Amino acid sequence: MKTRSLILPLTVLPFIAPGIIQAADTPQKRPNIVLFMVDDMGWEDTSLPFWKERTQYNDIFETPNMERLAQRGMMFTQAYASSISSPSRCSLFTGSNAARHRVTNWTLEKDGSNDGISDIIELPEWNVNGICQVSNIPKTYQATSLAQLLKDNGYHTIHCGKAHLGARNTPGENPYHMGFEVNIAGHAGGGPATYLSEENFGFRADGQANSRFAIPGLEKYWGKDIFLTEALTQEATLALDKASQYEQPFFLYMAHYAVHVPIDKDKRFYQHFINKGLSPKEAAYAALVKGMDKSLGDLMDYLDKYNLTDNTIIIFMSDNGGLAAEPGWRDGKVHTQNYPLNSGKGSAYEGGIREPMIISWPGKVKPQSKCDSYLIIEDFFPTLLEMAGIKNYKTIQKVDGKSFMPLLLQTGNPSERRSLFWNCPNIWGPTGPGIGATCSIRKGDWKLVYYYETGNKELFNIKEDIGEKHNQAANKQKLVKKLSKELGSFLRKANGQRPSFKATGLPCPWPDEI
Repeated sequence: MKTRSLILPLTVLPFIAPGIIQAADTPQKRPNIVLFMVDDMGWEDTSLPFWKERTQYNDIFETPNMERLAQRGMMFTQAYASSISSPSRCSLFTGSNAARHRVTNWTLEKDGSNDGISDIIELPEWNVNGICQVSNIPKTYQATSLAQLLKDNGYHTIHCGKAHLGARNTPGENPYHMGFEVNIAGHAGGGPATYLSEENFGFRADGQANSRFAIPGLEKYWGKDIFLTEALTQEATLALDKASQYEQPFFLYMAHYAVHVPIDKDKRFYQHFINKGLSPKEAAYAALVKGMDKSLGDLMDYLDKYNLTDNTIIIFMSDNGGLAAEPGWRDGKVHTQNYPLNSGKGSAYEGGIREPMIISWPGKVKPQSKCDSYLIIEDFFPTLLEMAGIKNYKTIQKVDGKSFMPLLLQTGNPSERRSLFWNCPNIWGPTGPGIGATCSIRKGDWKLVYYYETGNKELFNIKEDIGEKHNQAANKQKLVKKLSKELGSFLRKANGQRPSFKATGLPCPWPDEI
């Protein structure tokens, strides 16, 4: 069996330079880290149930490699992100809550907002240009990137796939500027023009883009009859091959464009799902999910083949809930794929923010384990740095995230008595339950959702009512007041934003002002 030495710094290889390095000076090996980030994947878009029971969707989708990863590690049943891509990814790389970094909707064009329009409220001027590491860029949140800190502390940093951290023609659009030494196909776009190499991933034959979402850097695959998910996987393994020459631990951010629209047919798996009785659109989506899962399996196989598995952490996560409220592009039962959760992408309800998450860390995380405590996307920032053994680091920004290492190692529960916060003072676009200008708080079993435009409040007991069908605000007024106060206080301290009323020009009240 072949072996690779990329996970071992020279200081743990005394046989390379005998007589120079003493064994007593050998530090503990630092783990490689693979962060496998999926785009727009619903909580139940998998054959691996994250609920207390299986649903019909667990029988529709086929994700054997997610199941395989869960056998090796820990499932998280209450992992949260923002309900929209850019806010989640900016929180991941800054450790800041979305209320603080103010990238509260999806980014694309410099100085351009993608907000919907309301007749009642005027939306705030949020950080439409995303995040970056340099100062004095208007409408941008300056921060020290997670990738930069890993790079500065000896990690070889590889970006593969979707970036979506900064708007076009701003520093944050390019992963190179965010601390990545390798960038494969990452740019300002938040979705693919097409998954099909037959269509050059959105480019004309002369190299001109047909779409703002054309995927750059994959010219060698044009016209080769290879699906985007597969092309990215092949490029990721080539990058790991190159990394084997470096004698460094690596951080691979495997950020698939899948399973974002458009739902192109992955011919490798499409007919299989047609044969299972799914409609064409259902089959195309299930094939897209299966192709993503194959990529996970291919990377796991690579690590196994080169004896890297025992010193590599694999983290599986999605950036927001599945797109459940958009009519016309999915047929039939899969249209409500987030069940038992309510709504989907863009929503303050669980369907928009609760994600499938799995972590494997051989020798550290108990195999076949499950964690029911909650965490949120900004927690990845301090956790990954702790995993890498990086303790004394400095950042420009305030880090809101808390390490969930005690949950992984089962040594404590940092979620106990903790509050999670969301702020989306924007109008995402499509309509649906819980979609609109909102802020919310989760504390213990209770979750409060506040609507800026109407002043309405909803209170749900998530443990007893995971589908958020029973609003208890009317009969739990003391709890509503308490959570409103905590939410309002956090938003003020984080310098969060809120809309204003068009009729008066006055800001919408904070949740504790009603």
